[in-house]
Amino acid sequence: MSKKLLMLCSALLMVIVMAVAGCGGEEKAKSDAKVLRVGTEATYAPFEFQDDKSKEYIGFDMDLIRAVGKQMGYEVQIQNLSFDGLIPALEAGNIDLAASGMTITEERAKKILFSEPYYKAGISVMVKEGNNDIKSFNDLAGKSVAVQIGTVSAEAASKIPNAKVREFNNSSEVYLELGIGGVDAAINDLPVSAYYLQQNPNCGNKILPEIRSVESYGFAMSKKDAELKAKVDAALAELKKNGEYEKIYMKWFKQKPQA
Repeated sequence: MSKKLLMLCSALLMVIVMAVAGCGGEEKAKSDAKVLRVGTEATYAPFEFQDDKSKEYIGFDMDLIRAVGKQMGYEVQIQNLSFDGLIPALEAGNIDLAASGMTITEERAKKILFSEPYYKAGISVMVKEGNNDIKSFNDLAGKSVAVQIGTVSAEAASKIPNAKVREFNNSSEVYLELGIGGVDAAINDLPVSAYYLQQNPNCGNKILPEIRSVESYGFAMSKKDAELKAKVDAALAELKKNGEYEKIYMKWFKQKPQA
């Protein structure tokens, strides 16, 4: 082999080694990135739903948890799961956090950790506009009611005397069942029902004025993740302090956050 050819081969070998080293460095950088795996049930507008065109997960919860992740220095990755599968996913370590309009309850708090509350909600009843027999929660006794499985609304419906409760996988199916006359009423969180009517003004439904069980939403985490809870709470506090929380709230609800 000539000296010139030997030098050329050595130079090529050095380029290859540097390229391989560079690739390894990039992979290491990727593996070191902080990722927050977030589970949601993406049919719960305006909190979490999928944009028809971009297919991106959008909504109040989605904007807020992305802002929380950014504040913490984490990349947020969203996974769409069934609502009743969120807590098992947290317990199994398949996700780090659930952001899905989840009401903070004593029963759930036995299994998981909740962040500080970030939204106040209440349960409402939706019926057909021509239904004048059902005027309050008390009138639901003996009636057929649609709810989303695993929710506080489902728990409330289970306490209605002689009610025929039908559980569905998501809120869209709940409203659809009411629309086709499969049930007498639908029970869900007020902001979700209000948003549905806003987006479907000709659906022929109405919300009763009575609101029950004013409760708070929180982000959910594993019982083993007290450190993550502390970080999330600190990030939420900072977003409320710097005005970002109010900005996101105004975007989705067209009013300032509740005190």
